[in-house]
Amino acid sequence: MGRMACTDVRALPLQILLRAHPEWQGCAVAVVEEDAPHSPVLWVNERARRAGILPGLRYATALSLAHDLRAGAVSASEVAHTIETLAVRLRRFAPGIEPSAAEPGVFWLDGSGLDLLYPSPADWARAVRQDLQRVGFRASVAVGFTRFGTYAVARSHDGVIVFDDPYSEQETARRVRLAELDTDPDLRDALDRLGVRTVDDFLRLPLEGVRERFGPQAHRLHQMASGDLPAPLRPLPEVRPVQRRLVLDNPETDRTRLLFAIKRLLAPMLAALGSRGQALVELELRLRPDGARWRTHNIRPASPTLDELRILDLVRLRLESEVGNRGSVGYSEIVLTARGTDAPAEQVGFFPAHPHRDLEAADRALARLRTEFGEAAVVRAVVCDGHLPEAQFAWEPIDAVTLPRPGVGMPAAVRRIFSKPIPLPSPPRDVRDDGWLILGVEGGAVTDLWGPYVVSGGWWRREVHREYYFVRTKRGHLLWVYYDRVRRRWFWHGRVE
Repeated sequence: MGRMACTDVRALPLQILLRAHPEWQGCAVAVVEEDAPHSPVLWVNERARRAGILPGLRYATALSLAHDLRAGAVSASEVAHTIETLAVRLRRFAPGIEPSAAEPGVFWLDGSGLDLLYPSPADWARAVRQDLQRVGFRASVAVGFTRFGTYAVARSHDGVIVFDDPYSEQETARRVRLAELDTDPDLRDALDRLGVRTVDDFLRLPLEGVRERFGPQAHRLHQMASGDLPAPLRPLPEVRPVQRRLVLDNPETDRTRLLFAIKRLLAPMLAALGSRGQALVELELRLRPDGARWRTHNIRPASPTLDELRILDLVRLRLESEVGNRGSVGYSEIVLTARGTDAPAEQVGFFPAHPHRDLEAADRALARLRTEFGEAAVVRAVVCDGHLPEAQFAWEPIDAVTLPRPGVGMPAAVRRIFSKPIPLPSPPRDVRDDGWLILGVEGGAVTDLWGPYVVSGGWWRREVHREYYFVRTKRGHLLWVYYDRVRRRWFWHGRVE
């Protein structure tokens, strides 16, 4: 039988959070869905677990159990990027890598054919684990013969464990507690009430009875654990990026000549991507100043493309900001790396459609802005769940323009909220006094004031008590202000138009 291994980077989102906040080491730490009091806890470390904090609790409840709890949210994009990065590292140790689609941090590795590279399977597994430790991830590695057996052992054991035969792997896997596997909580609780707590207890149940009582998910788990459902490795195909390198005879300072040098490299790279049925999604441009460190620039077109002129236009914009600001600095070496994706149907169309509102042209404009001013230059506001008004929206990068979908019955008055409240001068003793020049002489004195509308809370992090008012000035301005009782100051938070 061929060798198979399972690497479990335990609680991957939690490890990502701890890598971002190394000062939290030694504290009770939890990953929450979002930074809100009623947000559920998703992952916890051992110290938080000892305090009674378990996944599923609300953030506010967890804080009542451990007042020194440190918590944060980890986005799905961060997890996906980390999985992709770890898969690239693991590919150096195995020809086939399959990340789990259901459990972030679980990888199956093809361990066959490595006898000539490593003295033993244990040495190979230790090399895998040590490589992950070098980049800050704690993992366990189980080397065996079956998908379920290696998975169950890796989930329940720390460090490295290697099996010499399928029988010993099966015996060890049967002793694993169901609570240590990623099983459905309702299923786990129902089995626990029946006294079924280990894989061996579960396998003693009749297969058809499991399907009838607990459903298809439990039935599939039973089949995999018993070996009745073979699940061969389905490794991700390795697609290497297309790369070209050019060493210049003399350091080049002119950006036009640099652009033509890049053009000579780019044309065959796009041809190579096209032969794969791919289009360019990102171009990494690396320039080496004479006698200095590499300078790296990532250029992303608005959509996957093989249009050389469009890509060169973005490169030109980047060179204008890079070379133009460097003065007489000369570049002695150029490296281009092109990453592709499956080409969309529009790439092969003879007669592309051009609607009245050309979204593709808008996307190209956004790509030019990102290239010239940085990735964070083009954003849009999105609605979030937050306790305070400024936390009820956030800015996220926008990659593509979509057609507007106007609502029905849009109110005439729109409240414009500032992302950061503006401090105001102190009012007279009576805020309803018409002597309060809230916007200065130009805005006129306050004539009307409605409120207060109290927003309070924040005890889970920092106490907040605000008294909001709508204020009308003599010049007709309608403002949204509040008095912060904790800070004892007035702030201007928005405008009604």
